[in-house]
Amino acid sequence: MVKVDEFNLPEELYYLEEGRSWAKIEPDGRVRVGLSDIAVKMAAEIIYIRLKPRGASVEQGKGFGTMESAKWVGPLKSPVSGTIVDVNDTLTKTPSIIVRDPYGEGWAVLIQPAKLESDLKNLLHTAEQLTEWALKEKSNLQKK
Repeated sequence: MVKVDEFNLPEELYYLEEGRSWAKIEPDGRVRVGLSDIAVKMAAEIIYIRLKPRGASVEQGKGFGTMESAKWVGPLKSPVSGTIVDVNDTLTKTPSIIVRDPYGEGWAVLIQPAKLESDLKNLLHTAEQLTEWALKEKSNLQKK
């Protein structure tokens, strides 16, 4: 686990910096996706989350849903390309679970990846990358 002040980033996950989302490769090859602790803490109070339905196609860096928070409204960007095979319906009904557990109960969608190997090359994964990213986000947060 990489910890930078209040940000926690599990090293076994992959992260899309621009979207502040994470990807976890499941044993069956599918990819579980959610929002990083950085995204959750920067958003403050999360009011509403809408996710694309099962069967929808997603592209890396493009939206798999939308979120409305006290500070921001916008797309949730996917760390990988593929097809959504499952959606966390509990998250859409109770968005606050993402604040309590962004890497567990607060997951968003499960994706059957289309080009995982090439997508992973565009994601942050090493402790050094994660630390640098968290420090940059912390600096951005302090400027606001």
